[in-house]
Amino acid sequence: MKSRISVMLVDDHEVVRAGLRALFAQNADLDVVAEAGSVADAIDKAAQHRPDIVLMDLRLPDGTGIEACREILSANAAARVLFLTSHSDEDAVVSTILAGAAGYLLKEVGAQVLLGAIRLVHAGQSILDPKVAKAVVERMSMLQGNSKAANKPSKDSLSPQERRILALVVKGKTNKEIGKALGLSDKTVKNYLSNAFQKMHVGRRSQAAALFERDAGR
Repeated sequence: MKSRISVMLVDDHEVVRAGLRALFAQNADLDVVAEAGSVADAIDKAAQHRPDIVLMDLRLPDGTGIEACREILSANAAARVLFLTSHSDEDAVVSTILAGAAGYLLKEVGAQVLLGAIRLVHAGQSILDPKVAKAVVERMSMLQGNSKAANKPSKDSLSPQERRILALVVKGKTNKEIGKALGLSDKTVKNYLSNAFQKMHVGRRSQAAALFERDAGR
């Protein structure tokens, strides 16, 4: 008998979770084992149920799905995180990839496409929504090219505050969220990031996040 795919739903909208749960109930190979509506709850439930697939929203009340993705995969590398969100921002998509996500779909996707994506991701493949795929592939190629071109990443030249801000950028935080966390205005955060970008020879926050994360892992 074919084994079932255990799925955890992470979305702060109960109606969305109910709709997904009803959809999956019609498919014998899918089993919803847990639901969560926040980052903290997602991390706890994932540790408790160890699902095969985590269907993750990007924005949650207490943070981002990117944070939850990192923590979940850190505790269980065998899990596969598939983002299902209404946000098509390229930086957000790149951040999910850097966090280890296996896929990114927009909520407007059809039911059969979603079901197929879950099965593909469970089989070890990765998937990107066609509406964001081309731009993200180009962005990732740019990141790789920039990484090779840089003789020496200038992380050491960053100020302590710039490092703190970039660490939050890596976690997928917006300028507003970073400002709130560090007691800074949005404009001040933007200025710090602008200075950091110049030091790191990059033009976008996703590039800075990728280089900063790579250096931090050395």
